[in-house]
Amino acid sequence: MSEVYLTKDGYEKLQAELADLKRQKNELSREINEAREEGDLKENAGYIYGKEKQNLVMKRIGELEVRLRAAKIVDNSLAVNKDEIRLGATVTMKDENSGNTVVYTLASTDEADPSKGRISVSSPLAQGLLGGAAGKSVKVRLPNGERHFAILKVEYK
Repeated sequence: MSEVYLTKDGYEKLQAELADLKRQKNELSREINEAREEGDLKENAGYIYGKEKQNLVMKRIGELEVRLRAAKIVDNSLAVNKDEIRLGATVTMKDENSGNTVVYTLASTDEADPSKGRISVSSPLAQGLLGGAAGKSVKVRLPNGERHFAILKVEYK
């Protein structure tokens, strides 16, 4: 697997999810054992549901373990050029097409949450912003057409 870049918060979030899933796995094992004791497994809905849920939990645990092993934590406190846009940057910009001012934080795919203003660095908008700096203007090709943005401020929080 290729390297996965995460902020410290993103790494901790994945670790917390992994710990929760491992707890769920243990609970499911107990529920499955109790359901098994009830008899005929072919018609035991509790057993069947428990096994299906356990398979999903185990799959996600495996995915998280692989991602965490491959993770490289991006420490923006050590960044050489704090003016340049990259993972972890909070960018304030003006959409020159609409005149609206928008603020986005560039996050890893695991940390992205557009409703909270966190977009994936893999998104078309973020790809167009990467390497930019405050005071610059960028042209970004988005699914709904080309947009022009004036970068007003770049911060690392």
